[in-house]
Amino acid sequence: MAIDRRVVRFGRPVGVALVVLAAGQQVMLALGGGGWLPGRQPWPCLLVAAPLLLLSGGPGGRCRRGRSGCRAGQPPAGALLLGVLLLATAVWAALQGGEPHIGHEEAVYANKARSWLNGTADAGWGVYRPPGLAFLGYLALAVHDDVGALRAVALLLLLFTLTTTYAVAARWTTPARAAVSTLLVLSGLGFLRRAPEFLNDIGSTGLLLVVVHLLVRVLEQPRSRAMWALPVAVLAAFYLRYGVLGSLLAVVVAALLAYGPGAWRAAGRRWAGVAVVLLAGLLPHFLHAARATGSPLGIVTFATSQSNREFLGEGVLYYAATFPYRLAGDLGGVVMAAGIWATVAAGRRAWADRRADGRRTPAGEDRRTVFLGGTALLNFVVLGTTTHGEPRFVYLSVVLLTVLGVQRLATLAGPGRAWLSAAVVLLALLTVLGTAQVIARGAMRGPDRLSDSTVPVARLLSGTRPCLLVTGYEPEMGWYSGCDAVTFAQYRRRKREPPPPTEITFVLFEHGRLQPGADALRTETGRRGTVVRTLPTSGSLGTATLVTLRRSRADQPRVPHR
Repeated sequence: MAIDRRVVRFGRPVGVALVVLAAGQQVMLALGGGGWLPGRQPWPCLLVAAPLLLLSGGPGGRCRRGRSGCRAGQPPAGALLLGVLLLATAVWAALQGGEPHIGHEEAVYANKARSWLNGTADAGWGVYRPPGLAFLGYLALAVHDDVGALRAVALLLLLFTLTTTYAVAARWTTPARAAVSTLLVLSGLGFLRRAPEFLNDIGSTGLLLVVVHLLVRVLEQPRSRAMWALPVAVLAAFYLRYGVLGSLLAVVVAALLAYGPGAWRAAGRRWAGVAVVLLAGLLPHFLHAARATGSPLGIVTFATSQSNREFLGEGVLYYAATFPYRLAGDLGGVVMAAGIWATVAAGRRAWADRRADGRRTPAGEDRRTVFLGGTALLNFVVLGTTTHGEPRFVYLSVVLLTVLGVQRLATLAGPGRAWLSAAVVLLALLTVLGTAQVIARGAMRGPDRLSDSTVPVARLLSGTRPCLLVTGYEPEMGWYSGCDAVTFAQYRRRKREPPPPTEITFVLFEHGRLQPGADALRTETGRRGTVVRTLPTSGSLGTATLVTLRRSRADQPRVPHR
């Protein structure tokens, strides 16, 4: 394909200028500036610079000292990984101040963990929630009963996933490229946003990476003992997050397409042993599901029905509209696009090998690339079809495409441009710092402003006697009050009132959600007397109105006559 000479002539300087501008934006954001940018989001300069540099033959600057001289300036991969983990810890600690109170999803698992520890109510918990994160929270609260202990679990899950990313990428590429991939994953906007929070998405991604790595080992080395670790990793991922079932489906389908049925048959009867271990590990879940829903598969189907999608395929449209920038940021988006490029190129080579000779097996690296890239792309489709779209749902896709993209770009650059890797590392480091500021000053402002309303009210209502809060913010208010908490809809569905000593309070906010109007509230309270209080708050929900039901005379404490 002929390329216009003007593109070759002007593409390189324009591309380099855009790269410099992108780096300057990240420096500005890291220093706390950039308030004039829409949503404090940097302009996607690299998404324009990358194709310009590619069409113009790259940025130039090939090393002329020979391969050993070019490699001498590269830092050891282990030192780079240690630096990434220390950077992740520092960013995690810095972002705690931006969102000091746990949010809705965090509070659900925190309440369940505390209920196991001291018997308090598990406000917001649903049968479709997996127990893994709550169990980790229980262990943390047993050591120190505080939000900080729960967020420390989030840090451990973050470090586990980053280390796993490095370990598996080092097997698929090189240690140096694996370290760069790990740093790029950390720099992604979608990933870094959830790093400080007590959630299960990052940890389950690490376990899914273990599953993918073990499956590659088994399919490429049928006698590998890694097969017996495979069901353990699958079970751990499942109990940490039920939503991994969609990702596991994508993994299996991609493996069948990339390696073919023959690679699966090579392991022989050992697959039956894997199936037995899986069924044994899932037996407690099936028994619990049968008791709770009447069907062994009831929890899984109910969890799927809880998705917030408005129509089938809504998530696919979301990922298509936000790919790759909102998922991985400017730099990560370029690398993910290169990962897709690598997948398509490997697929074409594998298909050509098959057509040239039907008995010919495609190269092992090509099959692996097709498997990893196919898993990433199918994951978008499967999860985007079954649920609404959120970046945290598709971290597995982000990681796999990042690893493939780094490998592709490093191969294109060649050994004579090792300085290019150093430039990518520097830009990724700036992106981490800039993205952290974007999150602290932008993305975290909304949840923090909301907690300025819910937390003071919840603490005001905390007490020593049993209490029930009826509110649209039941998990977080349950955590900070120590009370049981339900939504207004759940309160209406209750078949009986809580025991008489329980104090029932309806909490409504000036700008609240899922709350009844005045007439509906009178229906809720019935003929019982009420005590109404108002509490101004500094948060985004405005003034709170607290409607407490009076206890009947039978519930009043008896005062002995003197």
